[in-house]
Amino acid sequence: MRLQALLLSLSTALLGSCDELPAVAVGQLESDRVELVAEVNEPITGIEVMEGDLLPAAAVLITQSMSRVDSRIDQARAAVQRQTARLAELVNGPRQEVISAMRARLREAAVEKNFLARELERLTGLLARNLTSLESVDTAQMRLDSAVARLASTSAQLQELEAGSRAEAIAQARASLAEVESQLDGLMIDRKRHSISAPVPGIVDSLPFEVGERPRPGEVVAVLLTGSQPYARIFIPEPQRLTVRIGAELPVHVDGLEQTLTGTVRRISSEAAFTPYFALTERDRSRLSFVAELTLQETGTRLPEGLPVQVYFD
Repeated sequence: MRLQALLLSLSTALLGSCDELPAVAVGQLESDRVELVAEVNEPITGIEVMEGDLLPAAAVLITQSMSRVDSRIDQARAAVQRQTARLAELVNGPRQEVISAMRARLREAAVEKNFLARELERLTGLLARNLTSLESVDTAQMRLDSAVARLASTSAQLQELEAGSRAEAIAQARASLAEVESQLDGLMIDRKRHSISAPVPGIVDSLPFEVGERPRPGEVVAVLLTGSQPYARIFIPEPQRLTVRIGAELPVHVDGLEQTLTGTVRRISSEAAFTPYFALTERDRSRLSFVAELTLQETGTRLPEGLPVQVYFD
């Protein structure tokens, strides 16, 4: 009986020790992923990088055929040139040669009007002496009225030429020019979308397409891993959650690295998650934990993603 009681006391103590969670958080190195998608339905004409390349921001990864958009750009540039010339024509007004020609026509119309007026006066005198018919006088009057109207029309045309273009016409030409210039700017933006560039510095993780393939708009054509150093994504056991705050510095042990790194907590999940299978023993896999991300110090070389890490709490 005494032996049975001793064994029962020992097993109870062992079970109690198993229920105590170790003061350690496990996880692995990860990097933020940036997925670059195709924006146009054009074939790939060039892949300028390889998987694993370290790229600066704005580096070109993939180019797609630009023949179609270049044709539209040429049309837009021609429209801009046409509207620019039209606006210059309106601003400069009529040429002096045109104005001189209109003045000559005005003098011609005045001479004709004076001649027809004298002719009507002569025929009126003849009619008074019954030396001509009434029809000839009416014809002369009609010709004089026509000459007077032609003189007034030519004078108005000369005034219009001398006044230059209307302000409203110039405003319309400026608006038309701005419209075609805006269309050209939009096409230039579309052209840039045919070259897929890195928005931030990073490492090329994957390139799922080959030269000649035609990705659909929205399909991922490249994946970048960003940051100069991966961060540690760990699972903090619930008993240690209360002692960890944003900005806290924790020692991080990376498998295969003798140096202990200092990690600064940048994010902690507000909701608990089920601990992954590798974090606890089989018996304790249902325990809750909180996902946290730690920014690591620089080591001179970039650590590879996926390495297991451990964080031990004091």
